[in-house]
Amino acid sequence: MLTTQSIFDRYQEVRARFPQVAAHRDSCDIQSLLDITNQVDAFVFDAFGVLNVGETMIPGADKRLEQLRENGCAVRILTNAASYDRCGAIAKFKRLGLRVEDDEIITSREAALQNLNQGKWGVIAADTDPLRDLPDTVIRLQDIYADYEQVDQFLFLSTANWTVTRQDLLLSAMQHRPRLLRIGNADLAAPRDEGFSVEPGHFGHQIADLFPDYVQFFGKPFPEVYDLVEGSLPSLPSDRIVMCGDTLHTDILGAVARGWRTVLVTQDGLFAGYDTKPFSERSGIFADWRLKRI
Repeated sequence: MLTTQSIFDRYQEVRARFPQVAAHRDSCDIQSLLDITNQVDAFVFDAFGVLNVGETMIPGADKRLEQLRENGCAVRILTNAASYDRCGAIAKFKRLGLRVEDDEIITSREAALQNLNQGKWGVIAADTDPLRDLPDTVIRLQDIYADYEQVDQFLFLSTANWTVTRQDLLLSAMQHRPRLLRIGNADLAAPRDEGFSVEPGHFGHQIADLFPDYVQFFGKPFPEVYDLVEGSLPSLPSDRIVMCGDTLHTDILGAVARGWRTVLVTQDGLFAGYDTKPFSERSGIFADWRLKRI
């Protein structure tokens, strides 16, 4: 079973793969994002643990986004969820009750797909994913080992139907013939209504432990998604952008590496029920600000 402590410990174990940042100072507690709108031009939100937990919107998230827009602030949602294409992501936020414009969503899936090269790709995706945004040459990897052997490269988008048996098939294929493995969601875990789900980053780091030169991660804290956000906010200084997230090693670390400001949201995500200060002290990752809910 995944716990806050075990997830944090694993992030620490693989820390060398993340962007390097200097130790930060302590965080300042605030009561609301409205307290810092005079210092920020764009608010970038993680989804899980900040806007929603599983399929449930966190109370007040919809109203806060509207208030920030009314204050003249740009809003972006930067999510490591790679199980949906853009249409699916927009539909999910609408189901949650959040009004989100098309240009306000940036996903790690987009970053991964923009970095695909030629060849036959073996794709690990949810059975319900139509793969409309992928090349025609992809093969959906499931329980047939021959499929793993015939592809040139691997793309890991979702753990929805992934199993230990399928992970063993992937590992066997890598051992027989190492190939590039791109992880479309760098998260180890995500907060759900019933606990934490295991995400593609968990399995990706298992492979990277053995084949470090063949695994590439996309999503926070890696740079490609930040390039997409900044590209959607032309001419905006980095220190006028703030990342609001629940995870130190992904949301906060990645934003600090870009020179953004940061807000750690504590009540509903990875650190729900915990004092975040000991985790920040151990990791050396401190957000500029800290609050319970946005």
